[in-house]
Amino acid sequence: MLVDNIGELVTNTDGAGGPLGIRRDAALLVEDGQVAWIGPARDAPAADRRIDADGAAVLPGFVDSHAHLVFAGDRAAEFAARMAGQPYTGGGIRTTVGATRAAADDELRATVRRLREEALRQGTTTIEIKSGYGLTVADEARSLRIAAEFSEDTTFLGAHVVPAEYADRPDDYVGMVCGPMLAAAAPHARWIDVFCERGAFDVDHARAILACGQAVGLGVRVHANQLGPGPGVQLGVELGAASVDHCTHLSDADVDALASTTIGCMCADGRHTSTVATLLPGAEFSTRSPYPDARRLLDAGVTVALATDCNPGSSYTSSMPFCIALAVREMRMTPAEAVWAATAGGARALRRDDVGVLRPGARADLIVLDAPSHLHLAYRPGVPLIRQVLQNGVPQCRS
Repeated sequence: MLVDNIGELVTNTDGAGGPLGIRRDAALLVEDGQVAWIGPARDAPAADRRIDADGAAVLPGFVDSHAHLVFAGDRAAEFAARMAGQPYTGGGIRTTVGATRAAADDELRATVRRLREEALRQGTTTIEIKSGYGLTVADEARSLRIAAEFSEDTTFLGAHVVPAEYADRPDDYVGMVCGPMLAAAAPHARWIDVFCERGAFDVDHARAILACGQAVGLGVRVHANQLGPGPGVQLGVELGAASVDHCTHLSDADVDALASTTIGCMCADGRHTSTVATLLPGAEFSTRSPYPDARRLLDAGVTVALATDCNPGSSYTSSMPFCIALAVREMRMTPAEAVWAATAGGARALRRDDVGVLRPGARADLIVLDAPSHLHLAYRPGVPLIRQVLQNGVPQCRS
């Protein structure tokens, strides 16, 4: 399949074309689900099928590296209360836990499918999916089994909060997470995550849980510094986490620690190993909280990703374009920085080099905008600009 007549092609590759590796008047050839060739439209090879971009912009598919899609229930009333002035504390997670435990597998599966398809229509071709609303051995394992039907990047978040039945016995709950729950969850997960925050898990519990996950081969992710200053970012750097997520309240030492991981951050095989700061502006929008200072992180040399944090309580959006617009307007990112963070940055947060870029050998995940430039994603917020999506080289949806 040939995609040609591309007015602006964002590749996210090094070299000419600025940080986004932009090519003008370009074409792209897809074979067997991968990008096979990129070059000037005038030199495009013959192909069996053709997509005419008609002068529009083509980008890598968005990589949403932080999403909570396995749940049941609705927390619209909680959102309304926050809009009326009630502060966000994270306590509503237990409401979703109760609904999720009571739901049948097919109900949970239908919710994941609906949200996955919703995200795909908005250009998200890769999405990470967490557990964390079951908080029993059986419910965490089934959440991850269902998540694995829709994503290869699944994350065990048994340490989301301490469930009500263990409220007075947090040590016992941590023991269960590290023992039978991890054993049941690990076969269905690539990552382990902990909500290291006041009201959730302290640094000692978080370190113990993450270390147990590492011991069985899971990569580390951390919910860190969302509700206030804390040790989560430093813990993530200490353990070599792929990503620390939220990063709303950071000290100078936190920023320095993140920046230090970008020095010599590439393995011999070319994979990036820095600890990424994944920012989730949908959560700040939905909770009326201060936005992270992305400019501070970027200026320090920290690798930044953007993700939706799609969940029923604090960020019920599946739209990466919306998060890009928020990042530009509220977090002082340039449009180019926000687009890179939503594509290549998300891939770095998942330690993947096959998505988030368009180059020969990469997965043929791409989006055609109904616009001439990536700038329009922030310039025209709320407008459905995704004209067409290809995932693994296969057209998925067209507006």
